[in-house]
Amino acid sequence: MRILIINSGSSSIKFQLIEMPSETVLCKGIVERIGSKKARVHYKNGIKEFEEVKAIEDHSAGLSIITDMLTNPENGVIKHPDEIAVVGHRVVHGGKNFDKPTKITPKVLRSIKRLSPLAPLHNPANVLGIKTASRIFTNADQVAVFDTAFHQTIPEKAHRYAIPKDLADSHSLRVYGFHGTSHKYVSEKANMHLKTGNSKLISIHLGNGCSMTAVQNGKSIDHSLGFGPSNGLIMGTRSGDIDQSVIFFLMDSFGQSSKQINKTLQKKSGLLGLTGHSDMRDIQKGADNGNADCILALEMVAYRIQKYLGSYAAAMNGLDAVIFTAGIGENSAELRKRVCQEMDFFGISLDDSLNSALKFDSGVAEIQSDGSKVKILVIPTNEELEIARQSYFLNKDK
Repeated sequence: MRILIINSGSSSIKFQLIEMPSETVLCKGIVERIGSKKARVHYKNGIKEFEEVKAIEDHSAGLSIITDMLTNPENGVIKHPDEIAVVGHRVVHGGKNFDKPTKITPKVLRSIKRLSPLAPLHNPANVLGIKTASRIFTNADQVAVFDTAFHQTIPEKAHRYAIPKDLADSHSLRVYGFHGTSHKYVSEKANMHLKTGNSKLISIHLGNGCSMTAVQNGKSIDHSLGFGPSNGLIMGTRSGDIDQSVIFFLMDSFGQSSKQINKTLQKKSGLLGLTGHSDMRDIQKGADNGNADCILALEMVAYRIQKYLGSYAAAMNGLDAVIFTAGIGENSAELRKRVCQEMDFFGISLDDSLNSALKFDSGVAEIQSDGSKVKILVIPTNEELEIARQSYFLNKDK
């Protein structure tokens, strides 16, 4: 069964075409920095690999490019879209009703769309991806795999907000959690590596969107994102945690609307607001060149992560391993170093040489020092494979 995975992020689209159940990757790639005149397109089919930089206006344009690559007579791996049996979509927000992979019907698509105000950078892109894929791959079942599903195990004491109970219950106001597909994949990989299912892990997903999850005995018990994917850690364009008084101040003193403030916090804040850059690679270059704003941004990002590390270690009454994953977590030795410094109290001690010279071979790399009580793991996430597994399980009798 050939399953195409479409993972639409806030500024990127990752894709893989996977033969199941063998889990053979036929091709994969990424379209990133969407919305930029210097967006990057990367494609690899096992024989050929190429990359180009071009202007890509939006996710629709990005999906069109992916389709062209899949069916290209020279570099493509399929002759006709009907060769795709299933298209598995990462969907960020599933609300309270979607806790497992789901075949997409018009009713399901409407529900995903209705949840867009809770994930304005993601669900609209997910909906667009589903509509485009449905139009192109007419023979395929469309399946949604929800980021929120993994976090359904968060206990009430952690997912309930301290607001009037009837208000919270009537409007389903609670912590939902996100990046669940990634946190599930890397935490399971860590448990296999540690040869235990009873571990206490903190998974740190660092990309354009960022989040942390406390995973105890294989289950999510707390998470940094909440009702929507905007609080917690400092992100590419999102502020992360902020005192709600700031919002009321902007509304009452400057007459800003909720829509204006939401746009500021979602699309103009975070790293972009601090430095003028939303990409960590640009910020690290700026810091290396002595840019004070970029240096401060790195310090702030690392400090926020350290605060969550401390709180989640307390929530689990212990810590066996810390996992770094996703684009920044996997590739930024500098940020990993900043996060792990001065964390001796928690038994976290980084080996600088292992960290700076990191190269993946087995899929799990240990970068802690010999005396560290806590394992420091770098595990490349593979949301696409996880989505393929769940989509195949749902459609294996097709």
